[in-house]
Amino acid sequence: MRKSISIFGSTGNLMYKKLFPALNKLIEDGHLDATTKIYCIARKDCTLKDYIEDAKKYVTGKMNWDNIIPHLTYVLFDIDDIEDYKKLEKRILEDGITDSMFYLAVPPTLFPSIAKGISESGLVQKGNLDSRIVFEKPFGENLETAKSINRDLWTYFDENQIYRIDHYLGKEMTQNILVVRFANTVFSQAWNNNSIKSITIIAKEKEGVMSRGGYYDNVGALNDMFQSHLLQMASLATMENPKTYDSEDIKNEKVNLIKQITIQPKDVILGQYKGYQDEEQVKPNSKTETFVFLKAEINNKRWKGVPIYFLTGKMLNEKRSEIIIRFEDDENLKRLWPDAPKNNSKLVIKVAPEEGVLFQFSVKEPGLRQNLVPAVLDYCHSCKSTGNTPEAYEKLLLDLINKNRTLFTRWDEIESSWETVENLKAKLHNPIIYNSFSELKEIIRLSGVGEVNDL
Repeated sequence: MRKSISIFGSTGNLMYKKLFPALNKLIEDGHLDATTKIYCIARKDCTLKDYIEDAKKYVTGKMNWDNIIPHLTYVLFDIDDIEDYKKLEKRILEDGITDSMFYLAVPPTLFPSIAKGISESGLVQKGNLDSRIVFEKPFGENLETAKSINRDLWTYFDENQIYRIDHYLGKEMTQNILVVRFANTVFSQAWNNNSIKSITIIAKEKEGVMSRGGYYDNVGALNDMFQSHLLQMASLATMENPKTYDSEDIKNEKVNLIKQITIQPKDVILGQYKGYQDEEQVKPNSKTETFVFLKAEINNKRWKGVPIYFLTGKMLNEKRSEIIIRFEDDENLKRLWPDAPKNNSKLVIKVAPEEGVLFQFSVKEPGLRQNLVPAVLDYCHSCKSTGNTPEAYEKLLLDLINKNRTLFTRWDEIESSWETVENLKAKLHNPIIYNSFSELKEIIRLSGVGEVNDL
């Protein structure tokens, strides 16, 4: 079966920074055979040679151009001209392609036009699983726009032909969350409110909005990160045991969990970094938040009484994404060791930039005294790989090629996430202005919303 990937927006940043290196690696590793075609679709009038020369200026990842060039075809394209879609369909048929994928690496506002053209030209026939469409987060800017985009897509395609990418799901340690939980009795038996004191989910960034001010100012940290990446991580970390490891069973449990999350407006702190309003394409006097800290609860038997803390933001002290599980102290701790430190046991699933699992627990310090001190078991995931750890886009593209939908988000996951955010957002105060992360930590500490030790 000959395969093709048609990429709309092939002169964009996503293509240069992520898709080109990922496709190159898949070719090097033998996951794409010599007959696979990559149609680079864009509106710039140039030859394939010119396109490649331009791409070489912007692609920063490791590339073997001699390997990937034979797969490439450049297609000059007007997304509003149905004749261009028909020409692409003719070319795909002439190349003998029987399994075709269409990647929309373009802004969401262009999804409806491209989806309509792909459908009406016959490039994708509804219900044919050998033709698929894939597109990137953001899945709308709010619930209304997300529903509108989805209605358009459902007009032309079946749900199982639609692949929605949240690149956090392609990260190695995000994939490992379920393995750590369900494949290890020491954790699976303790994964409840009897043993767990709190859960903290963090996604911190050192940079500001950079060139994304026009997009970000209409979205903010709640929509950009909490609604997608953080709720996805939370659902994997706290969902009930799925019936099977099948994609649909996992998604069913994730949706059930997201619907059980509750957040009180008083437990939300929003911030905006100083200087944000001076960024390119950001509105003067913008009230868009660039930082969020909040406490959530899950209304079910397993997690009743366990606070779930979320933190995400820009212009912070470091780049770090991880899940921190704090365990309750054993009831014998204070009786047997009155001077022992409290809440010393924790499990940390490190997602980025480091990848791995850290487990901290108590041991007796060396010597004659009976003092307890923390010890750490630290597993470095990327250190164990025989080659380079696969990037998220390598995994996601390979799953797209193999029709594996586990790491792609289903519509009801997105809908539930948007409902969680929109029910909350209208009730929140304007963000505070912050100069540093230490300033934010002090604000969180004084608010009483949550602990700051793991932040």
